[in-house]
Amino acid sequence: MSASSGAPLQTPGDRRRSGRFIAFGIAIVLVVGALGFRMYDLQVLQAGRYTTLARAQRMATEPIRVQRGLIYDRRGRKLVENIPSFTVRLRPADLPYTQRERVAARLAELLDLSAEGIIQTLDRSRSSKYDPIRIAIDVPTDTARLIAEEHASLPGVWVELDSRRNYLFGPLVSHVLGWTGRISGEEFGRLKDDGYLPDDTIGKAGLELTFEEELRGRYGLQEVQRDGSGRVVRALRTIREPQEGRSLVLTIDLQVQKEAERALKWAMNVVGLRRGVFIVMDPQTGEVLAMVSLPSYDNNLFARGISTTDFRRLVNDRDRPLINLAISEQEPPGSTYKLITGTGALQDRRITAQQKLLTKPFLQIGRWKYWEWNKEGWGPCDMNCGFGHSSDTYFYQVAGRLGIDRLGYWAQEFGFGRRTGIDLPGEVPGIIPTNTWARRLFGRDIYAGEVYQAGIGQGFNMVTALQLINAYAALANGGTLYRPQLVRRVVDESGRVVRDFEPDVIRELSVDPEVLRTMRVAARNVLVIRHTYNLVDLPIVVAGKSGTAEFGIRDSKGRLPFHSWFVGFTPSSPRKDSWDPYGFEAVKETDAELVFLAFAFDSRTRGNAATEIVKYFLQLHYDLKVDLRETWILQRDNFYGQ
Repeated sequence: MSASSGAPLQTPGDRRRSGRFIAFGIAIVLVVGALGFRMYDLQVLQAGRYTTLARAQRMATEPIRVQRGLIYDRRGRKLVENIPSFTVRLRPADLPYTQRERVAARLAELLDLSAEGIIQTLDRSRSSKYDPIRIAIDVPTDTARLIAEEHASLPGVWVELDSRRNYLFGPLVSHVLGWTGRISGEEFGRLKDDGYLPDDTIGKAGLELTFEEELRGRYGLQEVQRDGSGRVVRALRTIREPQEGRSLVLTIDLQVQKEAERALKWAMNVVGLRRGVFIVMDPQTGEVLAMVSLPSYDNNLFARGISTTDFRRLVNDRDRPLINLAISEQEPPGSTYKLITGTGALQDRRITAQQKLLTKPFLQIGRWKYWEWNKEGWGPCDMNCGFGHSSDTYFYQVAGRLGIDRLGYWAQEFGFGRRTGIDLPGEVPGIIPTNTWARRLFGRDIYAGEVYQAGIGQGFNMVTALQLINAYAALANGGTLYRPQLVRRVVDESGRVVRDFEPDVIRELSVDPEVLRTMRVAARNVLVIRHTYNLVDLPIVVAGKSGTAEFGIRDSKGRLPFHSWFVGFTPSSPRKDSWDPYGFEAVKETDAELVFLAFAFDSRTRGNAATEIVKYFLQLHYDLKVDLRETWILQRDNFYGQ
């Protein structure tokens, strides 16, 4: 080809560059096409799917919390209420890990907590990272407002208006009511399928625990919409309707509870007693009208979120204020137990009511002497005399005739050796010795001297205050042993009765009514012969039995410390009448209106401290306008004059 043709010549290098441009252009077209198709796929073909996913990320299911039921006394006086309270919660999923320490430090500063404690709370949670964790309760209003204002710098944290328990009378009824607290990991693992939440509040003691299901109600469930920070913007729909907690109406009479506490506190202050119990019951129904255990504690400490210092103080207190001594402490019953020995022997016809046994300074088995408490004896005594003077040598002989196994049988018939079944947690069964029991523990039968000791409520015998008063209630009402109860009814938020508790009979005692009548008269004789000093001078008829129960280690003079008991009852018309000057006819009836018990732990007083406590209670309860308390009885000394 000639140069004059004008067409440029194409070299091999030019052809290679042209191929690259074409390939690059094709690649651009393919990439742009793929991106366009993907955009079309996302925005058009799958728009509905991703809209649904986006909406799901903004929506969640949340519980609808309900108010816990209230608690009232038998006359409708409120004992427990719910009051508004701010709670700070945190959802771990909404808190970036890199910000945990900063957020924890700020919350610690605002809430007066430790940052380490907050981190530990997060780390120890056994729930999902999407479940909220409670950081603090009962937060002051100003602090709650400040946290809410700082929500942008506190991811995952929010303040919620909640409620907490307020126990209106604190220590007065804390052992009955109990308290609520944060659910534990173990409890949550067991109850999460029942609708409990990881940061829930649950009954921990007393009736709050026993009636947790009724008081709690049932949480509802709703679908909510959240904003970008995870806070709820609005509720969308209700998935499950909530059910408010039921309320309890108790058998407790607040006024009687106050009278019982006042009488017990008075003697404890005079003597310097460390522990005491006072119980009042209706013997015709088994209803508990008052149950006082001292020392007590303020259950509001737990409701507000108890501090470590306060908790350690309560737990380490040697007098165990957290323990309900009326049901969870077992002690020797002393001479109050002679009711069982006497009733059993009469019913088994090992003696008669009029049969006289010679009481002496002591009885002897081998080299062992078993002393009369006054070291003298009372001469020939029948049941009225033996029970009235609380003669030990009389009841040694009666127990010997009855035998340990029959004595154990009658004790169990009256409810000893088994839990009463009261609607409170923590009840202990006590100990009633028999040959079978001794063989199991010691590989031998009960010795003869141990039978003597059992007959006067010493030795191996251990009972609770509730068991003892329940046995005397059965004596007072003519032989019906009831299960003691603290709740009369369960009602809903409108006051409608959901569940009514009728008197619950454990058993009718297999005892002849005449035998029980004999023992009621003998119980009145305890006062008439002034074994309880001037208690008989009250203008009302009272029958009962005192008891001095030795325990522990002998002192340098060989003396044992002792507790004091008194358990008794009043007839339905307790005022004295001229036609029945000694009150024997009144107590023959089975219509007793009150049965009461006082227990003074480690009393070591000149007289029976429990008798003085009961005397003061009766003066208060019946408004007797007399004061027969004898403080010399409460002086620290030795009851036996040793």
